Amino acid sequence: MKKIVISADITECSKAELEEDDRRLVQSAEDFFDHAYAPYSKFKVSAAALLDNGFIINGTNQENAASPSGTCAERTTVFYANSMYPANKVTTLAISAWYDGQIVKNPITPCGSCRQVLLETERRYGSPIRIILAGRDKCLIVNSVSDILPLNFDSSFFD
Repeated sequence: MKKIVISADITECSKAELEEDDRRLVQSAEDFFDHAYAPYSKFKVSAAALLDNGFIINGTNQENAASPSGTCAERTTVFYANSMYPANKVTTLAISAWYDGQIVKNPITPCGSCRQVLLETERRYGSPIRIILAGRDKCLIVNSVSDILPLNFDSSFFD
């Protein structure tokens, strides 16, 4: 029997400690909450993707009465970026959530489906995606999707 240890490289900081470009990306996500469609949960999630051409793409969660037919902000954002700018990779993705009239205290993390989509996007372009998870009181910075999805499914299983 062999023990395998999995670790993740995650940085915790305040919003004030973020680099200027990262602060702008988080602010872009937070400025987009009003575009979320969350009439059932009232939990609005917004994401902002920085592309390698300098463009910022925003997306939000879109709920549906026939749950789980809606989609998360991360997938909305990345699918739009991949569709509209297929030659440009996502370099950084900022994610924030809003509930009960304010940004949530602690950073939220992507769900399993979003992690898998983000990993596929990272592998599609052969380049890591930095993820900034922004809460009201702190941020977490992840340098690669594989840090938050270490035992993942990919095309190698088709061999």
